[in-house]
Amino acid sequence: MTSIDEAEEEAAETTRHVYPATAMVGDYLRAAAGLVPTGVVFATEPVGTVAATVLGSFAAIFGIFGLRTVLRHGTSLEMTETELRAYGAWPSRISWAELDRMKLTYYSTRRDRRSGWMQLELSAGGARVRLDSRIAGFDRLVRRAAEVAAERGVELNEATIDNLHALGIRSPEFGARQ
Repeated sequence: MTSIDEAEEEAAETTRHVYPATAMVGDYLRAAAGLVPTGVVFATEPVGTVAATVLGSFAAIFGIFGLRTVLRHGTSLEMTETELRAYGAWPSRISWAELDRMKLTYYSTRRDRRSGWMQLELSAGGARVRLDSRIAGFDRLVRRAAEVAAERGVELNEATIDNLHALGIRSPEFGARQ
C-alpha cells in the first residue's frame, strides 16, 4: 500500500467531533445573564465596598463560566482507530492502547433525573480528555471508549457501568447487572 493509500484509509477512519453552537447557546446566555446586570450596576450606581465585593464575586464567577464556555466551544476532537486527539486551549492525546481510566458520569438537573447531561473522562498515562454529552457524536465516542476499556480490562465503577447501560452499551466485561 502506498503512503497515499494509507493516508486515505486513515482519513476514512477519522471522525471529527465539535460542540455545536446550538448546544452552547444556553451557557453563553447564562454567563451573560450574570455579567450584564453586574456590569450595569457598576456602570450606573456608586457601590460601597461590601456591595462591590459581592457583585465583583458574582461577576468573577459568571466570567469564569463564560470563559470555560468559550474554551469548550473552541474544543474539537478527532477519533481514529488508534487514538483520540483533542484540539483547543488544552490539546491532548489519548492512545487507545494506553487507556487506563474511563469514567462516565451523569449529572441530573431535575429531581426525577429525567433531564441532565453526561460527562466522559478518559485518561492514558498522564494525558486526560474530558468532554460532555453536548459534543456531536458523543454516543460514538463513548461506545469506542467502552470497547477499548473492555479490551484492556480497565476497571469501571458502578456508576459508569449504569450510565453505559443507560446509553444501551452492554458487555459481559462490564458486569452482568442490568
